[in-house]
Amino acid sequence: MKKRKIISLLCTLVLGTTLIATGCSKGSKETSAEKDKDYTVNLGYYNCDHMTSACVAKDAGIFDKMGLKVNVSGNGKVPQAMAAGKMDVGYIGYAGLIRGLAKGSPITVAANNHLGGSMYLVVSNKIKDPKDLKGKKLGIGTKPEESETWLMCAKKLGIPTEGKNYDCVEFGSDKDAYLALKAGKIDGFTCCDPWGSMAEYEKTGHIIATADKIVGEDKWGECCVYSMNTKFEKEHPELAKKMIQAHVEAMKYCYEHPIKAAKIFAKNYQVPEEVAIMTIYKKTVGEGRTITWKMNDDYFKTEIDTLMKYKLIEEEPDYDKLISKKIYEEAKVDDFDKFIKENVDSVFPVRMKYEEWKVKAMEIDK
Repeated sequence: MKKRKIISLLCTLVLGTTLIATGCSKGSKETSAEKDKDYTVNLGYYNCDHMTSACVAKDAGIFDKMGLKVNVSGNGKVPQAMAAGKMDVGYIGYAGLIRGLAKGSPITVAANNHLGGSMYLVVSNKIKDPKDLKGKKLGIGTKPEESETWLMCAKKLGIPTEGKNYDCVEFGSDKDAYLALKAGKIDGFTCCDPWGSMAEYEKTGHIIATADKIVGEDKWGECCVYSMNTKFEKEHPELAKKMIQAHVEAMKYCYEHPIKAAKIFAKNYQVPEEVAIMTIYKKTVGEGRTITWKMNDDYFKTEIDTLMKYKLIEEEPDYDKLISKKIYEEAKVDDFDKFIKENVDSVFPVRMKYEEWKVKAMEIDK
């Protein structure tokens, strides 16, 4: 009898403990869901066409459709904010992320964004020959030897890379540099679009060189990525996955609805619609499929090799910390190559002429 009572008591204790544990687990999940429901994600991008997906996701209603609350900030301080852990998600340069990671910044690559390329050396109309740039005032930064864009363009043109050969100046943004070129205060500058297209559209200058594939190699490197704060990824995994999915949907929108995407771009970047259309064309057709969410180790590792070669980073990063494959795979996004093959190639083949592309794009988005 006594033995029965002891067994009964033990069963009661085990059952009670199980119920409490189950209740705690359920409560924890509910608390986490509630936490996500009230959370506003801070997303940053800056004044470069490579980061178009940020404003497209917002203004095309993608965030709303996915039930995401997102505060989108467009300014030049995003890399610093991401490095300081003050932003959840950000479109930033790959090299900058690597340097930040080396200093202990809580950031990782959550998805790809743009291949290494589509950066330009824009010069005034009076520059006819690359050699004319020697001694001229250029917006290439005060340490151009540390700029991959400048190094790639200068090597392509066969001109000296060392800053001592030019009057080098620094600008806070590509837009500021463009306005200086337009005002005749400088003779050239390095930038991403829309400022190369803007110079051609307003006939204030022209693109004399493009930094695209690695010089001397038929390989793409990596320009900028969809970065994520590791604390945000850990504390809000469901939101993190949804943000990656929204990023992918925004890119699809650019490929399938280029004119609508260009209108959003024009509004957010404050440029004429024609300039925005020229820019979207370059991203999706003219220069290849340069905007991509594909997590390709070849791109990432080729860029690391290039940065090491030019001594733009001091040491190779811990690749497993740098690239967050886990959260990307858990997001279960569509395969980029398959999407392009099935939805884009037959409509807008690579290198399709601009005017032909524009007519077709206008028909789709009329």
